[in-house]
Amino acid sequence: MGVEGRDRARTIDMGAHALSGQLGKTIQRLRKAYNLSLSELAEQSGVAKSIISQIERNETNPTLATIWRLSQALDVSIERVLSAGHEEPFIDKTTKGDTPVLFSDDGKVRLAIFGWIKTVEWLQWYDVHAEPGGVLESDPHQRGSIESLSVIEGEFEVQVADVVQKAKAGETLRYRCDRHHIVRNVSDKPAHATMVCILKAAVMD
Repeated sequence: MGVEGRDRARTIDMGAHALSGQLGKTIQRLRKAYNLSLSELAEQSGVAKSIISQIERNETNPTLATIWRLSQALDVSIERVLSAGHEEPFIDKTTKGDTPVLFSDDGKVRLAIFGWIKTVEWLQWYDVHAEPGGVLESDPHQRGSIESLSVIEGEFEVQVADVVQKAKAGETLRYRCDRHHIVRNVSDKPAHATMVCILKAAVMD
C-alpha cells in the first residue's frame, strides 16, 4: 500500500470518532416523530435496542454502517442524521496549517485533504497539485467506490486496469476506484485538479 493508501486508512479510522454530539438528539427526535419505540426502531433497522439507546444518550460513537441502517429505517438521508441540528446554522473553518497534506511515493504529487472528517467514511475530497511526470498510484478502495477528477490546470491521465483516459483543464474524469488505479500528470508543466472519492461501500454495508 502506498503512502496515500495508508494515510487514507488512518483518516477513515478517525472518522467514526468525530461525530457530532447532536447525533443522539437527532436520532431520538426522528424516532419520536415517527412514533417509534426503541424496540420498533431496532426491529426495522437491525440495530440492537441497547445500541440505539446508547446512541441517543451520546454514550457511544456508532459506525457509519450503523448510522446508515438507522437513517434507512427512519426514511431520511444520512446527511440529515449527521447534521449538527435540525435548523442550526454553522460555519466550520479549517486553517491552512490544519489541512492535512499527503504526497505520492515519487514526491511529485501533493494532496491537500479538504474533506470533512465527519464525511470521510463515505465522501472524501482533495486538492491535487502534480509536478510534470508526477504519478499517484492507489490501491483499490471499497467495492463500488467512484472517484471524480476535475482538472483545473494542465493535463492528467487516469489508468484503471488496461483502460486509459486523459483530461485537460475544464474536463472531468469519473472512474471506478475499487481496483488499482493510477493518476498521472502528462503535461510538461505543473497540473492542478480537484479529486472527489465516493466510498459507496462504506454506507451500503
